[in-house]
Amino acid sequence: MRTIEGEQVLMRIFIGESDIAGGKLLHMALLELFKKKGLAGATVLRGIAGFGAHSRIHSAHLLQLSQDLPVIVEVVDSQEHLDEVLPEVGKLMTGGLITIEKARVISYSPG
Repeated sequence: MRTIEGEQVLMRIFIGESDIAGGKLLHMALLELFKKKGLAGATVLRGIAGFGAHSRIHSAHLLQLSQDLPVIVEVVDSQEHLDEVLPEVGKLMTGGLITIEKARVISYSPG
């Protein structure tokens, strides 16, 4: 198991739940890429509502059925590891938003 601690980087990728890459859901394709590249870990979060560049509101509201809820893929690792994988992330994505910010890792262990 790889360990990470101290100053690291958090990458967030904002996409739609139904986005596809290579015949797979994009969030799953991203998880598989990050695992293959040996990144420390990644988490997919499903939003209940949001809007992006097209300004359409996507919502999980009971009275309206949304086909494309917002999804955030979060990855924490070193700047070097994320820089290595970013070109491949870009090839998978056809839209969305990627942000990178500093993160201080306090604890990282299997749980």
